[in-house]
Amino acid sequence: MKLKSLLVLATVLTLTACGGVDPNSPEGQRQAIFKQMLKVSENLGGMIRGRVPFNADEFVLGAAELDKLGRTPWQHFPQVQDDGQKTRAKADVWQRQERFQQLAKELEASTAALVVASKSQPLQASAVAAPIKQVEGTCKACHEEFRAF
Repeated sequence: MKLKSLLVLATVLTLTACGGVDPNSPEGQRQAIFKQMLKVSENLGGMIRGRVPFNADEFVLGAAELDKLGRTPWQHFPQVQDDGQKTRAKADVWQRQERFQQLAKELEASTAALVVASKSQPLQASAVAAPIKQVEGTCKACHEEFRAF
């Protein structure tokens, strides 16, 4: 009975270890950054849409964090696609580099504009509604072109 239990446990552990992405791989690092960006942008968007109470100080900090994060994932896209790496990115990322880089720059510009808008005093949700929607639109455009769902 003990041997059977150990075999089942070993099998479960082996199967769970095989399914993940190496957090130190480019894919793993990109995923971690994009997940953090999603968490921050959902909080900011929630404040604008009334799902989360609007807090000006938290919004300013979140905008700055989103701007910082929005400049980092691109370094984890190697110049050439690693054929052995499973990824959610379409092959177009590597085949259409110019367009991909253009959208990356648009995201950086939209998060920078959000930071500028968040500095208006006293900060009102209406002052940052359009800039956060621009950030969300830029993310969506890139996902539609380059992410394999």
